[in-house]
Amino acid sequence: MAITSANQLELLQTAEAVAREKMIDPGLVVEAMEESLARAAKSRYGSEMDIRVKIDRKTGRATFTRVRTVVEDDLLENYQAELTVKQAKQYKSDPQVGDEIIDEVPAVELGRIAAQSAKQVILQKVREAERDRQYDEFKDRKGTIINGVVKREEYGNVIVDIGRGEGVLRRNEKIGREAYRPNDRVRCFIKDVRREARGPQIFLSRTAPDFMAELFKMEVPEIYDGIIEIKAVARDPGSRAKIAVVSNDGSIDPVGACVGMRGSRVQAVVNELQGEKIDIIPWNEDMPTFLVNALQPAEVSKVVLDEDAERIEVVVPDEQLSLAIGRRGQNVRLASQLTGLDIDIMTESDDSARRQKEFEERTKLFMDTLDLDEFFAQLLVSEGFANLEEVAYVEVDELLVIDGVDEGTAEELQARARDYLDAQNAKALEAARALGVGEDLIEFEGLSPQMVEALANDGVLTLEDFATCADWELAGGWTTQDGQRVKDDGILEKFDVSLAEAQDLVMTARVMLGWVDPEELIGDSAEGEEGDDAEVEENEE
Repeated sequence: MAITSANQLELLQTAEAVAREKMIDPGLVVEAMEESLARAAKSRYGSEMDIRVKIDRKTGRATFTRVRTVVEDDLLENYQAELTVKQAKQYKSDPQVGDEIIDEVPAVELGRIAAQSAKQVILQKVREAERDRQYDEFKDRKGTIINGVVKREEYGNVIVDIGRGEGVLRRNEKIGREAYRPNDRVRCFIKDVRREARGPQIFLSRTAPDFMAELFKMEVPEIYDGIIEIKAVARDPGSRAKIAVVSNDGSIDPVGACVGMRGSRVQAVVNELQGEKIDIIPWNEDMPTFLVNALQPAEVSKVVLDEDAERIEVVVPDEQLSLAIGRRGQNVRLASQLTGLDIDIMTESDDSARRQKEFEERTKLFMDTLDLDEFFAQLLVSEGFANLEEVAYVEVDELLVIDGVDEGTAEELQARARDYLDAQNAKALEAARALGVGEDLIEFEGLSPQMVEALANDGVLTLEDFATCADWELAGGWTTQDGQRVKDDGILEKFDVSLAEAQDLVMTARVMLGWVDPEELIGDSAEGEEGDDAEVEENEE
């Protein structure tokens, strides 16, 4: 088939028909045709030639041209696609290196094989354009709810027709034991959109916490308008969920607005989630207060927050323990997800027993080390003294408030405490030196003799060894493994060294060794402070 003898407008009509069917730009189809014709022409004239085809967008006429590039004489390699400056003068009066010489060549006859190859090129280009169009359309809809129709089920995964594409609702993204049949309508959350070789993959979900948040946004106008804000969502799909909300308008109750008249709003969400029970909780900036709300309907007696470890201890009445934990730990697990903290729940009797044990241990410590009778040691503990350092170095006035303690008794107590600590320090240094600790580490400011001994027991013997330590190796920390928070014990953790303190100690050692320029540290610190100041000013504005 010769292009010149065919009805040239058929090219444009075919391109428009394909583009309309696939919902893509007709220009992309025409470009695919141009590429396929150029490939057919190369097989006719030679693969080394640079043959290009241009189809007129109005008339449909295809123009075949041969393009050659002007190069230096000594760089001429491909005689079919390149020519020298001297050769180019036959076509151009003043050719320059890099110029292109374009000649029109006769149109080619498309044989059966060439036509089939051209068809494959066009189909491939159209398929790529269709995939790009799908990806561009759905990538911006990630994080929204979409309605679809079930097409089929493959190995437990549901393929959903979502209009101009297909989405996959995986088995683990379905609620409970949901079962779908072809042509069932389903509402899903677009969890992710990925560009892959086989085309864009659209992953749907009905178990994602954001799915519930989006459903509430659809049912509660105040959330859609931004008057009420959803701060956190935790779900046990198909069973129970907790959602924390806060109102930006003091006159509007966020919980009441989400519940609706006679529970109409929340019931609409519950029905969509297959009867999932939903606790709507008022959010609070104060984490302990928020946790008390999150553990509803259980009552909480006391909350102790450990921000460094991101853990929180909750004390509940003995009869409330099962309610606070919930069936199979569901209530406390959802509260933990909602707050982002690990929660330890104990009863009032357990808390009392623990405090009694601590009281006895501290009493025994003072009795053994300070040679006190039980009654006097209990008085010290009752006044809040927890260790010998507090007794040894506290202001004398704080000891005088204890009944029966005069100035002489206070001085004697402090002298005994200091003598004992000095003896312990000397013992620790002796043990550290026996392990081979260098004097540079012993004399390093900020490390007590007991700390030096602990470092030596862990193989840290010199200041260089210490400078190579990470802050979490010294102070301890938490890591997440398989979704569970795991405790990393620190060498100096038992001495209550924080991460910030550990980092300061390590950086000081590196400066002393000349590994770090102290001016750089000052510069980084100043930049950080300026950034903080700028952020404060921006917030004030």
